[in-house]
Amino acid sequence: MGYKVELISPDEKDRIFEELKDKLLYERKAHLHGICIKLYTNSKRIKDMWEDNFYFMSEFIKSHGRVIAYYTFKEGEPERVLYDPYTNTAFLFNVGYYGYVKSIALGVAGDVLEDEHGIYSIHGACLDVSGKGVSVIAPSGTGKTTHAFGLLQMRDVKLISDDWHFVRNFGDEFVAYTSEKNCYIRDDLSKIWPEYHYLVEKVDLDREGRGVADIRWLLGKEHVRESTVIKMVILLKRDPEDKEIIRKLTPDEGVGYLQQHSFCNPHLLVNDERKTRLRANFFRKLFSSSEVYLVNTVLPPLETQEKIRALVRGVRENHQGCKE
Repeated sequence: MGYKVELISPDEKDRIFEELKDKLLYERKAHLHGICIKLYTNSKRIKDMWEDNFYFMSEFIKSHGRVIAYYTFKEGEPERVLYDPYTNTAFLFNVGYYGYVKSIALGVAGDVLEDEHGIYSIHGACLDVSGKGVSVIAPSGTGKTTHAFGLLQMRDVKLISDDWHFVRNFGDEFVAYTSEKNCYIRDDLSKIWPEYHYLVEKVDLDREGRGVADIRWLLGKEHVRESTVIKMVILLKRDPEDKEIIRKLTPDEGVGYLQQHSFCNPHLLVNDERKTRLRANFFRKLFSSSEVYLVNTVLPPLETQEKIRALVRGVRENHQGCKE
C-alpha cells in the first residue's frame, strides 16, 4: 500500500476543512450499501471517475462520511491520508491513484457499517455460482482479480463485486452485497484473458493503466447480481517455498491467515484492539458456515485457474447437484 493513515481529532478536521473549503470545486455523493459518502475534490478526473464508479446518492440525503481529495498539482508533493473516526472524515492530499481514493471511500463506509450496523467489509471479489456465493480474499499481488475474472467465464457465474463486498449475518447465513456500480480494471487484464480485450479497449485508462469499466458491456446485465449467500471462501497466497497448492482450512486457521495479513485489507482506517477483535469474531463465524480453502498461486495463471474452477464446481455440485 502506498499510504499510511494518520488519525486526527474532530478539531483538526474542522481546521483543515476550513482551510480547504474554498478550493474544493466539485462535490458528489455516492450510495455505498445504504451509506452516503460525500466527495469533495478540486480534481475533475477524480470527480468523473467517482461518478462512473459508484451508485448515485440523492443530494437531499445527508452524508454519513466524507472524503476530501485535494491536489496541489505540484510535482514531488507528498501523499498524505488523514482520518477523523469521530466524524468519519478522510482527507487525501495528492493521492493520484484513484484506486486509493475509492478504497478509502469504501473504508469510511465500512467503518460506519461496522460500528453502527454490524455489517463487515471484505476486501475481495465475490461471485455467485448457481445461487451460491464464493468469496475470493487475498493479499495484494496474489492474483485475486485475475482469478475472479477467470471464474466469470464459467457458466452460471455472476459478479457481485470484483474488489470489495459488505457482509451481513442473518442466523446461519452470511449475505454478501455489492459495493460499487462498476469495476476498476487493469489494462493487462486481457493479456491473461483475451476475452476481455473489448472491455479494456472501451475504458478510459488513467496514468496507472487502470480505468472504471462496466462489466455489463461485455457479459450482459444478467451476469451481475447485487447479493448472494456465501458458501465458500477461497484465500490466496503466493509462496514458492510451499509445494502444497490447495489446502482446506479450519475456521481458526482461516482467521489466523487473515490476521497475519491484516485481514487482506490495507484500507481499514481504524485498527485498534477492539476493531481487530470484532473482525476476527466475524470471520470465525463466517468460516464456520462456509468451506474455506487456501490456494497457492505459484503455478502459471491458467493452471491455477483450473484448480480454482474445480473448487467452484464443487460448491455447485454440493449444493445443487449440477455439473459444469
